[in-house]
Amino acid sequence: MRSKLIAVAIAASLGVTSFTVAAAPAKQKQKTTTTTQATSNAEIELLKAQLAALQAKVDSLEQRTDAQSDINVSTGQAVETVQKAQAVSDTKVSSIDKLVSNTKVSGTMFFDMTDVSHKEQTGTGSSVKKDGHGSVNGVGYDVKRFYLSVDHKFNDIWSANLTTDFNYVSADSETQLFVKKAYLQGKFDDLFAVRFGAADMPWIPYVEKWYGYRFLENTITDRSIDGGRGTVGAAPTGIGSFGNSSDWGVHAMGATTGDNAINYQVSLVNGGGYKNPTRSNGMDVEARIGYQPIQEMVIALGGYDGKRAKDVQNGQPTRDATRGDALIAFRNDSFGFGGEYFTAHNWDDVLKYQGAVPAPTAIKDKADGYSVFGDWTFMPQWGLFARYDSVNYKYSGVNGVYKQLKDTYYNAGVSYDVLKNLRLALAWKYDKLEGPVGSPFTYKTNEIGFWGILSY
Repeated sequence: MRSKLIAVAIAASLGVTSFTVAAAPAKQKQKTTTTTQATSNAEIELLKAQLAALQAKVDSLEQRTDAQSDINVSTGQAVETVQKAQAVSDTKVSSIDKLVSNTKVSGTMFFDMTDVSHKEQTGTGSSVKKDGHGSVNGVGYDVKRFYLSVDHKFNDIWSANLTTDFNYVSADSETQLFVKKAYLQGKFDDLFAVRFGAADMPWIPYVEKWYGYRFLENTITDRSIDGGRGTVGAAPTGIGSFGNSSDWGVHAMGATTGDNAINYQVSLVNGGGYKNPTRSNGMDVEARIGYQPIQEMVIALGGYDGKRAKDVQNGQPTRDATRGDALIAFRNDSFGFGGEYFTAHNWDDVLKYQGAVPAPTAIKDKADGYSVFGDWTFMPQWGLFARYDSVNYKYSGVNGVYKQLKDTYYNAGVSYDVLKNLRLALAWKYDKLEGPVGSPFTYKTNEIGFWGILSY
């Protein structure tokens, strides 16, 4: 546009000049025809030269303008590209930040360094120090449990958890790794949440929280009693624990807080525990309900019914294994004490005997037991604790006569909180298993040393 205006101005100048020349008096033209014509021609040529120079400058200006326009366009495109890249980068950073903010990694380790003394007596014989029935004499360091957990929150309702379970026990020189928990949770209300997958069962983990010293010993329903039962012609084997701490299935739960609070959990599970996600013809159910008249106290009842993953296609006929539970406990910043009771039927004898020879040592069983525990934080970081368990276990063969095993267990010690998340305990543990009348035996185990828990 600017170049066109310049051209019009130049043309107008030339036109005015020509008009002025044409309008001069004819007489003067005649006298100075030769001189004027020469001068006019020279002026015209000069104007043409100036016009050409101006046109060249105009062309150069247009080229510069076009080049600048290209630069401006290129710069704008580059800025737009950078802005888009920045937006993508911001989105990625936001996604990473959201992932990190909504994901929590934690761990818990149970460890010990102790000295074990295990003695066995059969009949009227003497007590002999020997390895067996879950005990190995001597000093050793163990990592009984190492839980590594990853929790991720998708939104206000949905979340997920993965917890691995690692242990190393010097007695068997084996390192094992399991998936303890792996579930998707939907929390729709404080009184209703549901977990799909391997998750905490209603009873054992609940009691552990009130007991407070799980790193030292399992609770009574989770503690295996090794020895006492067996098959014909074989040495006595363990009667095992009376529950699972985690299992695969669907778990519904809810709780209120404060005084006069309630909590519950119902789990429909495979029945084989988290180490054995076996399918069977049905699923087992475990449930718990708890009431807290005050925040520091709980009264809870629970139960279990099912086939323990033994009701399989083309397998032996089965019966239900059942267990009933009760807990009363109190815990505040200084004191903790409580008692747990359980009763179980056919926990180890779900499979029915069908007359095969030789007959098994046991075809049905029943058990009951109780545990009392207490601890006192007598000064900051220092505490005293003790526990006593008693379990009566009866089993019968094809003759219908019950034989009885009696297990007595206790521990006591002092704990010290090295850090907020590191506790050590110097303790003594004692366990005695007495065999049935007619074939008596006694197994005694003393263990003394340090136990610890580290969490982060």
